[in-house]
Amino acid sequence: MGRQVGNRAELEKHIPAMLLHEGTWEGTYRFVDLEGNVTDQYSSHIQCVFPDDGPWVYVQKNHYAWPDGRVFETEFGGELRGNRIWWDTDRFHGYGWATHDDIVLLTLDRKDNPGESFSEMILMAPDGVHRARTWHWFRDGKLFQRTLCDERRV
Repeated sequence: MGRQVGNRAELEKHIPAMLLHEGTWEGTYRFVDLEGNVTDQYSSHIQCVFPDDGPWVYVQKNHYAWPDGRVFETEFGGELRGNRIWWDTDRFHGYGWATHDDIVLLTLDRKDNPGESFSEMILMAPDGVHRARTWHWFRDGKLFQRTLCDERRV
């Protein structure tokens, strides 16, 4: 019997750019309306984990904190199907992939807010320490806000 290939090897084969995001990231999320006004802002602590064994090829652990003391935490996993990672959580479902230039793209539909979806682009800085994430939110097919995430690896 041959050795089974682990999750990390499969991810390296199909979406190697994802592994560039492994680790812990801290930053700020800013939500802006179509006029550019900030409608929400909070700090983030995100862990991107790529377990070699188990059902998930990718696990993300999020901790968000608002200036008024509110906190929200969540954790979710994604499975590899071909050249995409698929998520199906209580809040959203959809998939992510990477371009040949290592830009990670996601398309997600909100389950907790029917009719809402967003597309996300994640760009890693050449230093591998900073990354930028931009989300474009749609409600019933119309753009209504954007999220800007500035993060650094800690």
